Amino acid sequence: MSLPEIANREEWTRARVALLEQEKALTKARDELAAARRRLPMVEVTEDYRFTAADGSTQTLLDLFEDRHQLIVDHYMFDPEWEDGCMSCAGRVDQYGNTAHLHERDTTIAVVSRAPIEKIERWKHKMGWTFPWYSSYGSRFNFDYGVSFDDTVDDPHYNYCSAAELKTKYGLAELPSELHGTSAFLRVDDRVFHTYSTYARGTEQVGGTHYYLDMTALGRQEDWEEPKGRAESLRPRADQAGAGAASGVS
Repeated sequence: MSLPEIANREEWTRARVALLEQEKALTKARDELAAARRRLPMVEVTEDYRFTAADGSTQTLLDLFEDRHQLIVDHYMFDPEWEDGCMSCAGRVDQYGNTAHLHERDTTIAVVSRAPIEKIERWKHKMGWTFPWYSSYGSRFNFDYGVSFDDTVDDPHYNYCSAAELKTKYGLAELPSELHGTSAFLRVDDRVFHTYSTYARGTEQVGGTHYYLDMTALGRQEDWEEPKGRAESLRPRADQAGAGAASGVS
């Protein structure tokens, strides 16, 4: 077994301070990347997507916002033919924690899968989850956002690569029926815009509230973020300090 070298406290502190400089550089680079995400243009969603909620009701994409201005959709792998959902995706959604922290920043997170709502609810109950999960069964939503594939998809792409590119780069012979991803949407009045999607290892960044907010158009809504002017919420918040208000300290 390979173990770290043993050092005294003074030696450890010197090494830790040196590493801190690298961590600060990574934090700065990550902030710049998040700002670049927020500068992305957005595309209006005009398709009339329909989803089935846990109570059997039919919901629109606008309904999934739950009257907030931002929506993050976790594309959870759950083929209609499967009896259970993807366990790798389970490890991701287990990290949501208390979604109230996202709600405080005017952001809703929801899971969407192609499996029928009955299968989703059974799996959700088995796993002990309480977050909102909708079925897009019968909808083109998952296909249009590049996480579901069948013979009806004329030009399949995953993570912005064609099937041919995926085969050349990664040796992927063919796309499976389901893959995973995360998408962010912004509501302006009653219009919905797609602002961001990430796939494959891109979903590794979503290990906490801050990184989820980094994926959205409004970001963490802190004064230190670029571009300026995003810190003002589209709706008043009872506590402007909120979760992670000191997160600009690097």
